[in-house]
Amino acid sequence: MAAQLLRTPLLSTAVIRSASTGTLEVKGPLSFWGGGRVNPLDTKKAEPVYEPATGRVLCDMVPCGPDEVEQAVKNAHAAYLKWSKLAGMERARVMLEAARIIREQRDEIAKVEVINNGKSITEARVDIDVAWQCIEYYAGLAGTLSGQHIQLPGGSFAYTRREPLGVCVGIGAWNYPFQIAAWKSAPALACGNAMVFKPSPMTPVTAVMLAEIYAQAGVPEGLFNVVQGGAETGSLLCHHPMVAKVSFTGSVPTGKKIMEMSAKGVKPVTLELGGKSPLIIFKDSELENAVKGALMANFLSQGEVCCNGTRVFVQREIMPQFLEEVVKRTKAIPVGDPLLDGTRMGALISRPHLERVLGFISEAKKQGAKVLCGGEPFVPSDSKLKGGYFMTPCVLDNCRDDMTCVKEEIFGPVMSVLPFDTEEEVIERANNTTFGLAAGVFTRDVARAHRVAENLQAGTCFINNYNISPVEVPFGGYKMSGIGRENGQVAVEYYSQLKTVVVEKGDVESLF
Repeated sequence: MAAQLLRTPLLSTAVIRSASTGTLEVKGPLSFWGGGRVNPLDTKKAEPVYEPATGRVLCDMVPCGPDEVEQAVKNAHAAYLKWSKLAGMERARVMLEAARIIREQRDEIAKVEVINNGKSITEARVDIDVAWQCIEYYAGLAGTLSGQHIQLPGGSFAYTRREPLGVCVGIGAWNYPFQIAAWKSAPALACGNAMVFKPSPMTPVTAVMLAEIYAQAGVPEGLFNVVQGGAETGSLLCHHPMVAKVSFTGSVPTGKKIMEMSAKGVKPVTLELGGKSPLIIFKDSELENAVKGALMANFLSQGEVCCNGTRVFVQREIMPQFLEEVVKRTKAIPVGDPLLDGTRMGALISRPHLERVLGFISEAKKQGAKVLCGGEPFVPSDSKLKGGYFMTPCVLDNCRDDMTCVKEEIFGPVMSVLPFDTEEEVIERANNTTFGLAAGVFTRDVARAHRVAENLQAGTCFINNYNISPVEVPFGGYKMSGIGRENGQVAVEYYSQLKTVVVEKGDVESLF
């Protein structure tokens, strides 16, 4: 059965601008292909989507079934056949227009992101800026994609062509819904591919807004499609024979399943998975910067960041000063209505996730950790926020390497602080994890900084800062934190394939 298309926007600018926490209603279908939103074929499996700051139902997410996934993928393939024939500069012009529209609609997109995700409006605006910068960056690369000329004996030669893969699948996470959709789609489209994107079922809204923006910018109908759903829909996408590649951001267990499913079709995967990253603070550090770095490494987006430096190793001599200052500043973080400019920490994504994070803190206390501040449910004074998923940011002292809070990814605003004595010791302890997404070091000793970065087993190492991720810089993990890289020029290699063409200018020399 063919899907019914809706060409009207999911949310008008006027509706978004007039909305405040607890008032926005999102109605209508949330899947998008063929240039419009698509009415679901079956609404029986609809799931409620909540506004984290209030706990109220924001909208219903209807998962896409086999017929809908089939339509979305075929539609994407048809668009790919047109898009891949354009010159890189032609693709770039369309992508630059998409980036311009995002800049223009930045505040509206950020507001919807906050309502669906719970993070502060200050952070969400940065996320939207990163999204348009990413699309602009890959638009700049689209016209530079080229091969190589190799001279062979006798005047013959070979050349290589960098060609698109086809229909790529992007599977997003709920912590950076719009930004991840841009991170995955921008390099894919720049290389000449189409993308079918499945957002997290908890944050289905803003990916549809990105699809509408790409359509408005002039991409062929179907080039960036959105299918909604959970594990079942993801499985359909991974197994689909017309899908050429899968890029996933999320947990290690789900990443393993996606890798296994994709392997059946020998599809390449990019996996950006979890982390339990170390942040090492030496006694010669500029303490003010080290404290700010530790806060940035733990409390952005309510601590729901995969590369957070949640194991904070502090050299023993400066531990008292560090703890005093970091606790003082953590206590001062304004928690509350995420749409207010003064808020610095909003609501966690869901009630079950909030309870999970609080459970980690309870377990830490049982194992001997000391809560220096926070770690409790928080009820803001505003009555409309009574049902929201808030907690106070937490600093844990007296931690050991064998504690659950130090070994497992909590994905919440919980900082575990551990003392260390020597460089050799702390590097060994920092690397004693199955993860390897990020790491950080604070020191004024330049030689030590580079030496430690060289020896840390992580895809990204920060020196005297933390959680800085410009789109020009590759991002990805070592060990179980993932495969492949997003961002930077290298991402082109993960969204394209190389063809070698050998040209003979003389006669064939045959053995037969």
